[in-house]
Amino acid sequence: MPESLFTRKGALKVALVAGEASGDLLGAHLMAAIKARHGDVEFVGIGGPRMLAQGMHSVVPQERLAVRGYAEVLGRLPELLRIRANLCDALLAGRPDVFVGIDAPDFNLGLEKALKKKGIRTVHYVSPSVWAWRPERVGKIGDAADRVLCLFPMEPPLYEKVGVPVTFVGHPLASEIPLSPDSAAMREQLGLPAHAPVFALLPGSRVSEIDYMGELFVQTARLLYERYPDAQFLVPLATRATLDAFDKVLTRLKAWDLPIRKLFGHAQMAMIASDVVLVKSGTSTLEVALTKKPMVITYKLSWLTYRLVKRKLKLPWVGLPNILLGDSVVPELLQYDATPKRLAEAVAALYDDEGARKTLTARFTALHESLKQDTAGLAADAVLEVAGC
Repeated sequence: MPESLFTRKGALKVALVAGEASGDLLGAHLMAAIKARHGDVEFVGIGGPRMLAQGMHSVVPQERLAVRGYAEVLGRLPELLRIRANLCDALLAGRPDVFVGIDAPDFNLGLEKALKKKGIRTVHYVSPSVWAWRPERVGKIGDAADRVLCLFPMEPPLYEKVGVPVTFVGHPLASEIPLSPDSAAMREQLGLPAHAPVFALLPGSRVSEIDYMGELFVQTARLLYERYPDAQFLVPLATRATLDAFDKVLTRLKAWDLPIRKLFGHAQMAMIASDVVLVKSGTSTLEVALTKKPMVITYKLSWLTYRLVKRKLKLPWVGLPNILLGDSVVPELLQYDATPKRLAEAVAALYDDEGARKTLTARFTALHESLKQDTAGLAADAVLEVAGC
């Protein structure tokens, strides 16, 4: 029997697993709210720098769970299964009061199901996109989790329909980001020209995404720079590893002459300071919408992963702003449509159209208001309730 990961007698034992940067942010907010409600808590599992800063003991680096796509995961599958099995054994030995799987459904739901089967209470935080594809997962998620915490208002009815306990907690970014961000002040803080075109480039938070899409973003920046000679480009990079990967792209393309400023993190600052954002599909698209910035959404996968995903999609969009608003609000250029020329043209069209930008601001403000809740507090209350506190 493996040794327990928990060390403090009498403390509330909370286990969490977050597989990527967005989950790390959710986990950190949740941990802070739990500590505010229950003073003596011990957190273990897998998390990133924000969760570590809240006092979590992570058994492996979070980056080891960050794998994109079906095809790409195959090479890492033995390692991922080994990590999950070892963590499951350790948690069964330590018997946490509650386990919280934050997003990462392919990793977490199997772990949750195994723990729940042995009598450990489980919470799944962030519903998988059952409204977009594979709706049959709703019942299976209920088999793994004693409670599902949903970020979006259209999700709870799907779980309630089949009797799965669910709580709508809103999205934490909607509380964190002001309704009217001050772009001019942010530019001044970053030392950017007040009136020059500023474009934020967000190619992803994982090294694999930088490796796969970094050249596309830099080549797009090159075309925009030719069109707007006074343009500035902001590239927030989540980790030292992604920063190094992006530097390799710049070197490979001989693009060090471009006016690109790399930021270590600070993605919101880059968004707020920008005129238009080029962003890979994912949680970041919602963050851009909440900063009220026009955007072009893009993504590229291996051909095999793309074919598998495309067959399963139930909605005409992949970007969260379009999905949540039920409309083609911002352009999506994916896979074969994701070329530097097309992306640069789409970004330029938004920059040149002030009326379109004002319309987007109004749509995004309404979206922001619909998602604004005390997310961390509601999530903490639900977790503590499941834990029996």
